[in-house]
Amino acid sequence: MKKREAKFTIKRFLMTNIVPILFILLSAFAIPISQFSANYLIQEMLIRLARNSFLVLSLLIPIIAGMGLNFGMVLGAMAGQIGLILITDWKILGIPGMVLAAIIATPLAIALGWMCGTILNRAKGREMVTSYILGFFVNGLYQLVVLYFFGYLIPIRSPELVLSRGYGIRNAVNLLGIRNCLDYFIPVTIHGVKVPLGTFIVIAIFSAFIVWFRRTKLGQDMRAVGQDMEVARSAGIAVERTRLISIVISTVLAAYGQIIFLQNIGTLNTYNSHEQAGMFAIAALLVGGASVAKATLPNVFVGVVLFHLMFVVSPMAGKYLIGQAQLGEYFRVFVSYGVVALALAIYEWRRAQERAYARRMFRGEA
Repeated sequence: MKKREAKFTIKRFLMTNIVPILFILLSAFAIPISQFSANYLIQEMLIRLARNSFLVLSLLIPIIAGMGLNFGMVLGAMAGQIGLILITDWKILGIPGMVLAAIIATPLAIALGWMCGTILNRAKGREMVTSYILGFFVNGLYQLVVLYFFGYLIPIRSPELVLSRGYGIRNAVNLLGIRNCLDYFIPVTIHGVKVPLGTFIVIAIFSAFIVWFRRTKLGQDMRAVGQDMEVARSAGIAVERTRLISIVISTVLAAYGQIIFLQNIGTLNTYNSHEQAGMFAIAALLVGGASVAKATLPNVFVGVVLFHLMFVVSPMAGKYLIGQAQLGEYFRVFVSYGVVALALAIYEWRRAQERAYARRMFRGEA
């Protein structure tokens, strides 16, 4: 009996952590081949951990509420980018510029999150695919606003932002005025490695907020809704309202996360940055061992490190293996989409196994 239990435990552990284990093995294989120094890899991981963690953290609250992976987080990212375009035009620099961009983005993100949450409440059980398609719809509206309304209906004074025709924002917006203003607000260098301490402090505060939020009445309501909506409704919890609030919070946090992300990059790809942020954030969370139904803070940070470590080393590993760095680029795109598909497939397989086990228990066969 003990042997059976041990085998089951090992099998369950492997199935639960198959994605992070796979990435650890790939990284262990690729790091020596890439020939990067330890200092370089540590610097890159610190930068990417600071750059991406807030975006990934914004995904946790809808998972608590049982709404799965919020592909609609790109709505918040678009709101953040609109704030950045405006503060760049107004030439407001540094931390004040970031704060103003966040203030501008907040009502936009709340409105978009409310719309997204309202629609998802009408698509219970299909939240992920609905939010994914909704992202495409709002992306069309965003491009309409940025490509036609800016400079035409919404005044833009800076000629370097506007297309030559006199309206519409250029493909790339230089964010030099706020670049690294949060990362190195408190300058710290250890053995030649720059530590983006300012951003890490913000991430630590937000992580503490999530721990606290889970213990609040609203956080407990979200957990109850995530476990069983009908039981939660019977207990007097406003299920639809709770789900709506979780999506609004996630969308607002995604807007702030995108602002932090882009101040680190220093350049805004006007029409594509938000799309990459959404898919990569979800892939990083899944790489950390999270699932559609459960995600923790360690999943976030482990996932960001493993996912982006693979992003850093794969092009050079591809170059030294077969002489083509481009192979690593293709591999990165393949991995980012593949890991989402793999995690979703494993989640559905687990659900089928649990349902089959429950049926056997009901019949007295187990």
